[in-house]
Amino acid sequence: MLCVGLDPDPAKFPAAFKGDAHKIFDFCAAIVDATADLAMAFKPQIAYFAAHRAEDQLERLMAHMRRNAPQVPIILDAKRGDIGSTAEQYAIEAFERYGADAVTLSPFMGFDSVQPYLKYHGKGAFLLCRTSNPGGDDLQNQRLSSVSGEPLIYEHIARLAQGPWNLNGQLGLVVGATYPAEIERVRTVAPTLPLLIPGVGAQGGDAVATVKAGWRGIKAASGEAGETHAPIIVNSSRAILYASSGADFAQAARLEALKTRDVLRAAKQQA
Repeated sequence: MLCVGLDPDPAKFPAAFKGDAHKIFDFCAAIVDATADLAMAFKPQIAYFAAHRAEDQLERLMAHMRRNAPQVPIILDAKRGDIGSTAEQYAIEAFERYGADAVTLSPFMGFDSVQPYLKYHGKGAFLLCRTSNPGGDDLQNQRLSSVSGEPLIYEHIARLAQGPWNLNGQLGLVVGATYPAEIERVRTVAPTLPLLIPGVGAQGGDAVATVKAGWRGIKAASGEAGETHAPIIVNSSRAILYASSGADFAQAARLEALKTRDVLRAAKQQA
């Protein structure tokens, strides 16, 4: 269930790379190589590359991940949200330029801001639903109207993603680990969608509570035995990336990733 977030900040790099934006690829590639057998996904955050004019390093990193960890899907954390031809260009950026397997999107502008990404069969899109930041309350936790019983906005997004927007089964939702009660509510509304859950680690999200809230069985289709589970993808970034400021940073990142993975596995057994 572990997703390793790649948010490279040169100011936090280990001593040998510290402050050098030209070392973004080297730093991230070392983290990828150290954790590839532990991760179910990698999630590079595009802003951390663009801020340092390092898009070329992101392209190299994407190629490195596809070459050296082809079994690990890559979620480009871009949080794009626009309509028409602009959305089409952003889709080209995510899926053709960078070769991502999935992308994060803001659904605020409606379905026509999501639809261009769904033209790429075999690719996925995670819609922001109940995010981990406190300011998410400003909109996401508000009701659609003052009528009693009306859903909250994040519940409405979950219903759209589970239902009419999910034309080809390509959608998932972003829900923050800092709100386990809301994760449980989203899972109830959207029982089959994959959930991308940031906020474990440096942001303070509880891994055990996260798994208990999001891990749910799905009854098998008629004629099939047993049950399956809708996936949860639990992201940790800073706690893994900056586990050490020394020459052993990749080793330390692996140990932190291993610890987090084992916590998630243990929580799954209790869920």
